[in-house]
Amino acid sequence: MLRRGLDFLYAASAGLAALSLLGIFLMMMAQVALREMGRQLPGADDLTAYLCVATTFFALAHTFRRGELIRVGMAIEKLNPRMRLFQEGVALALAAVVVGTITWYTLQDVIFSYEIEDLAQGTVPFLLWIPKLAMPIGSAILLIAIIDEAFAVARGAMPNYVVEAADRAARGDFSAEV
Repeated sequence: MLRRGLDFLYAASAGLAALSLLGIFLMMMAQVALREMGRQLPGADDLTAYLCVATTFFALAHTFRRGELIRVGMAIEKLNPRMRLFQEGVALALAAVVVGTITWYTLQDVIFSYEIEDLAQGTVPFLLWIPKLAMPIGSAILLIAIIDEAFAVARGAMPNYVVEAADRAARGDFSAEV
């Protein structure tokens, strides 16, 4: 049941990223259409920038779990299975510390923006804490995914991102490889 809940969380976060990307597309199309009519869409540039950030942060956990984030494995891939699991655990622990720090500081920024009623300086004065929420939420979901993988490694299983990348390679799909 926990596994299904976590997988749903990662999929929901990816869905929010997709909706943000759709929002960018719709905003750009609206800008094009309005320009043809000699009009402008106030705040479109700011909103598009906020949606870009939301797209990025909401996609992180799902992308991580699928093994599609940039990863350098030249040294770790040459290790024996036991040592490789140990090194995966070390990498996941370091990632958890870094992403936990990012989550903490982005949340502090949201709280500060809320407290001072920070407004965007563009043509439409958006309350900045609202679009900034995507950063701590997205990074917190990534942190959960990293901890999820760390528990799998602690149980002796290969991380999902390694399994997914190996499955893609076995099918001859190297689209995520650089």
